[in-house]
Amino acid sequence: MKRTALFLATNLAVVLVLSVTLRLLGVEPYLNEQGLNLNALLIFAAVFGFGGAFISLALSKWTAKRAVGAQVITQPSTPTEQWLVQTVARQAQAAGIRMPEVAVYESPEVNAFATGMSKNASLIAVSTGLLQQMSREEAEAVLGHEVSHAANGDMVTMALIQGVVNTFVMFLSRVIGHLVDRVVFKTERGHGPAFFVTMIAAELLLGILASIIVMWFSRHREFRADRGGAELAGRRPMIAALHRLAALHPGPLPDKMAAFGIAGGAGGGLKRLFMTHPPLKERIAALENADKETLPGENDDGRKKNRLTRSM
Repeated sequence: MKRTALFLATNLAVVLVLSVTLRLLGVEPYLNEQGLNLNALLIFAAVFGFGGAFISLALSKWTAKRAVGAQVITQPSTPTEQWLVQTVARQAQAAGIRMPEVAVYESPEVNAFATGMSKNASLIAVSTGLLQQMSREEAEAVLGHEVSHAANGDMVTMALIQGVVNTFVMFLSRVIGHLVDRVVFKTERGHGPAFFVTMIAAELLLGILASIIVMWFSRHREFRADRGGAELAGRRPMIAALHRLAALHPGPLPDKMAAFGIAGGAGGGLKRLFMTHPPLKERIAALENADKETLPGENDDGRKKNRLTRSM
């Protein structure tokens, strides 16, 4: 009930803010008696497409904390919390970003995620299951993976990509609806029911196709974050962490935090197109075959050197 109320309140606020923005921009309704006003429609689609994505990004830390009940560590009270904060601080310094907020949430799932409005205002959260079921070396590699997500600006990049596809989906679905209404159903003035029915159907279909693009970028960023985690914590520990994940959590994440999680199950065929994460076997192989060379900050055995900075 709490999550439903939070979702509805957030969406109501987004719609309200974007509606006010359109009025301030002086955008007239894109539907009129003559048909579609394409300029107004494009502005409408861009405002709602990008606005929705970036408002969601701006609220991402707040939403994530409440979705999983994450508690930010302001003053470490246990040796584990102290180690967690110190590890993230060291990795953030090495990655050249400001210290993220560090949080822990109660869950038996072995999981972690990074979110936030920018790389210098991020949140790194880990589950109690991860801290209990992984070794310190493996957990450090997972933290390096999440710090790399923040340092790479993955959250902002994904919001931009989502904004672009949202804009095209909204724009094209209304153009398609208008053409079907005018050409097929011969509506001469205004728009009939065919416009709205076709628009909704086109929006659903285009939304599915657009999600394939977003998921491809999501999978690509996972390989990059794995390599970043290997640079920060060592390739061998990063590979060991992925192997442990494969053993402990072979399936995809069960909830909406999968978009920021660390696990990734097997997938093939059409299912693969909609995966946020590549299969763990592919991620392990990518690290093992990364040009067969030593990564920056590593010794020849694939372990990290003792240093605090690296080139970006």
